[in-house]
Amino acid sequence: MARISLTPPRTPLLRLLEWYSRRSYGKVLDVGLVLGHHPRILRGVFGFENKVSRWNELDPELKHLAVMATAAKINCSWCLDFGHWTADQLGLSPEKVSKVPVWRKHRESFTDMEQLVMEYAEAMTESGPTVTDEQTSRLIRHLGEPAFVELTVMVALENFRSRVNSAVGLTSQGFSESCAVRPPGQAVAE
Repeated sequence: MARISLTPPRTPLLRLLEWYSRRSYGKVLDVGLVLGHHPRILRGVFGFENKVSRWNELDPELKHLAVMATAAKINCSWCLDFGHWTADQLGLSPEKVSKVPVWRKHRESFTDMEQLVMEYAEAMTESGPTVTDEQTSRLIRHLGEPAFVELTVMVALENFRSRVNSAVGLTSQGFSESCAVRPPGQAVAE
């Protein structure tokens, strides 16, 4: 149960967000309703997210695995739910994505680079990041500096998203119910 009302004042900005959200995601994002209580933050966050969606130096699958590993580390059920829906939209392997929260038990399902990216995401997410010089140099060597910077900012952004959503009490909104990629423990509808 959300710790803040999901019924912010019905401003023109909120109505625009609701229209865009229904058109893009099939439903209104609860996080948008939370941020709707502070229109300047709503405008700033969604403006930034719009710009982030155009970044393209990092392979989309690696980016998504980093985001999912971050959300799993923080245990943000809303972010994991939305992440499964996003993975489905990207056409990612349902089997692989469902294993991200417990990827270390399923190393054979991930390439060395994917494991390195998820390990880096988790290290960045620790309270008091535990990123090592060795992780950084390996990632830069394999990805290049622009993609490494994008990876780092994406993990930091997902830390922001997951921590906000968890702090305000957002939980799964049912996005993963409509796709082939399911969180662990949920069967895929036949």
